[in-house]
Amino acid sequence: MIRDFSPSRPPYLRAVRASAWYDLVVTSGFATPWTYALVHDALSSWSDTLGLGVLPQLDPMQTLYANLMGSVVVVWALLRIVGPLPVHGLFDGVARVLFAAWQTYAVTHGATGLLRLFLVVEVAFGVVQLMPWWHMRKGPLAAPPGPHTPWN
Repeated sequence: MIRDFSPSRPPYLRAVRASAWYDLVVTSGFATPWTYALVHDALSSWSDTLGLGVLPQLDPMQTLYANLMGSVVVVWALLRIVGPLPVHGLFDGVARVLFAAWQTYAVTHGATGLLRLFLVVEVAFGVVQLMPWWHMRKGPLAAPPGPHTPWN
């Protein structure tokens, strides 16, 4: 099963592309100040309705950081949609580990519990994209370095 889902196989690249589509849908609203204000209000309302707390009031610095993150993630997502490569999955998996760490930090320090829903997706896509690399690197059938491995 893992061997069939190696980074060089089409199912893996479909997973890389699926994670990119998720990122594009979820973060495109963060890319501009105007769309971020709408997303912020919607997320805060949903979180309050679910009893998970509300987001802090909008301010220019929070908006700037949201726009920077949204812009970079949208561009990164488009790259993975248009031309996914195995190494994109590796780097995206590492980025998801970082995002999950900072989301966990935020939740444990009082951020809205709504963040947990995004955390679950980050961890899931991170595992899907990193496990094939882990097995390829550690397994008895480890592939020799080639064009699909980043450690050449």
